[in-house]
Amino acid sequence: MDSRQRRDGAVVEELGWYNPIASNKAENYKLDEGRIMYWLGVGAQPSDIAHKLMKRAGISFKWHLMKQGLDDSAIEKEIQKLNLRRGAQAKEKLEAAEKKAKKKTKKEAKVDETVDEAIATAAVTEKAATDAEPEEVTPTEKEKVDGTKTKTKAKVKKTADTVDKEEKSTELAKELSEEKSVSEKGAEGAEKSSDKKGEQEEQSKAVESKAKNLKKDSTSSAKKAESKDAAKDE
Repeated sequence: MDSRQRRDGAVVEELGWYNPIASNKAENYKLDEGRIMYWLGVGAQPSDIAHKLMKRAGISFKWHLMKQGLDDSAIEKEIQKLNLRRGAQAKEKLEAAEKKAKKKTKKEAKVDETVDEAIATAAVTEKAATDAEPEEVTPTEKEKVDGTKTKTKAKVKKTADTVDKEEKSTELAKELSEEKSVSEKGAEGAEKSSDKKGEQEEQSKAVESKAKNLKKDSTSSAKKAESKDAAKDE
């Protein structure tokens, strides 16, 4: 791409492609090594991402050897050494990953074993507790009948006691009612006697008043008669 043009402008020449979201990193890019060497020879400068891809493909290392003036055979040997080193590093990484996975598997297996032991221990404890519990005694038919009879007798006795209490309550209520009636009659008689006594007292007062009036009248008549006799004598 011409650096004097816009970033998304027309390209001078396409030298490969790159797919950053591909799952397989070994197949997510493709570069044209011959054309890249040509453009590097005429002064082209790769971008950061292009430089990383060239480094992964070994093109940067080959260009470095060419600038040192090595011939093609020497460059080929150095590239083979580079590939061997990269293969050894990849193998070491793979072995480390496998070792880590085995360690993780052993750890998970140990955890599973511990869980199984805990479950087995809990089951044994539960069984022992169940065995230690006393067996429930089931009553026989005779015991059931005896119990029913006892309950029936208790109910009958309770009913008889209730009837006796009700009868006593009825009698007591009757006696209280009679006493109340007698009291009310006595109160009425007392009221009548009181009224009669009041009438008698009023009659006595009236008689006394009449007697006083008669006495007063007789006294006044006697005085008048005496006055008349005295006047005649004179």
